[in-house]
Amino acid sequence: MGRARALRVALEGNIAVGKSTFLRLLGATFPRWHLVTEPLAQWQKVPARGTAQEPEGSTNLLQMMYQEPARWSYTFQTFSCMSRLRTMLEPPPDSSHPVRVFERSVYSDRYVFAKNLFEVGHLQPLEWTIYQDWHDFLLCHLGPGTALHGFLYLRATPQTCLARLRRRARSEEGGIQLEYLEQLHAQHEQWLVDKTTQTHPGAAQPVLVLDVDQDFEQDVAMQGVLMAQVKAFVASLGADALPSHPDPV
Repeated sequence: MGRARALRVALEGNIAVGKSTFLRLLGATFPRWHLVTEPLAQWQKVPARGTAQEPEGSTNLLQMMYQEPARWSYTFQTFSCMSRLRTMLEPPPDSSHPVRVFERSVYSDRYVFAKNLFEVGHLQPLEWTIYQDWHDFLLCHLGPGTALHGFLYLRATPQTCLARLRRRARSEEGGIQLEYLEQLHAQHEQWLVDKTTQTHPGAAQPVLVLDVDQDFEQDVAMQGVLMAQVKAFVASLGADALPSHPDPV
């Protein structure tokens, strides 16, 4: 009998909620899992083909979107969704990984970020319609490659996220205000908790809500609680995904 297919889980949450820290913790706790980080570097350095007027170089599309959202939101969401799609379709380097964890997904790209940009007026109705049309088309034809078995939702207040954002001081995020984080928090809640967002079936898988409002980076006891919750959740999705050795928590 063939080996069971790896479980695929997305790690979702607001900007600066602690996804990178949480991924490092997952890697230390479950070393057999394959962790796929968000393609941030691709958004910061989009290759630009050279012309006589403009030599070859790269463009920080993320920064452009934050600085002029009405102009660049559709361009950014198109590029970000395509880059997420590529990471989800790429085969893992080792087929023995029992679990693949993606930092965000094509579903949050649409049901959190693009949806919010439309609702606040940065995406025009025609742009939102076109985005949804090609998003539906791609998921229809590439469905098995983007299928997920569940979501890990890191949940913290927008105020906590803002404090963490200020501490990490990423250059593109200097202009982000509390209001934007509150909007994104509401979109996550509507999609993953209240389930009032009308979604593609693939975006309606089981959700584990993880409270990370307290700082967990240095709190070993809290880390143990969080990893135990993840382990139980993954077990409920498929027992083969559990590590074959004791966990270090």
